[in-house]
Amino acid sequence: MDAIVAPAGENTPGLRDWKTWFAAYDDPESPLVKRLAVVQDGIRRALDEAPAGTISVLSLCAGEGRDLIPVLAGHPRRADVRARLIEFDPVIAQVARDAAAVAGLDGVDVVTGDAADQALYGDYAPADLLLLCGIFGNISEADIHNTVSHAAHLTARGGAAIWTRHRHDPAVVPRIHGWFAEAGFADLWQSDADLPTTVYVAANRQEREPAPSPDDEKLFTFIK
Repeated sequence: MDAIVAPAGENTPGLRDWKTWFAAYDDPESPLVKRLAVVQDGIRRALDEAPAGTISVLSLCAGEGRDLIPVLAGHPRRADVRARLIEFDPVIAQVARDAAAVAGLDGVDVVTGDAADQALYGDYAPADLLLLCGIFGNISEADIHNTVSHAAHLTARGGAAIWTRHRHDPAVVPRIHGWFAEAGFADLWQSDADLPTTVYVAANRQEREPAPSPDDEKLFTFIK
């Protein structure tokens, strides 16, 4: 996940300290751990179902790489994956970089930068798997809509986008699904409604050929 940091490495006032936030992963009862399990299972399924050949993965606000790296480490398609993980905080990004190195994942590239900057996506987009985890609960509704609209250009035909959002506001999740439909995506799956309201994970499949992005605007800005 993205942390917004000042040049000296201090968190911008008003935004959460993501380094502290990651400590919740150490609590097996944390809703964050439950969400992670659903995301990882979805990634595993996407890799299992991917056609033969190279699998391109683009992970925005990748944080410590916990969504993707542990799955790839033990997956039979690991050598087929070319992944770019983008994380703003340099300390957090280095954790992901080190994890990929320890796992021997030569195809994983961790970039330190603003994940909302389309210039950082390179030839990893359109991706066979687009990860938008930990973003939609921390940006404005307008930016969610903008990001979903651009997902149409960032996801290859037949590729999947996996995203997360809490369910505190019951109106937002259905709208997000509607925006994905407008962008050419079909619903694939969604997480169990019995999970805590802080947890919602879904995947959508791109049904159209992706056109080039119509602009190079920044996709979103974190407000929490």
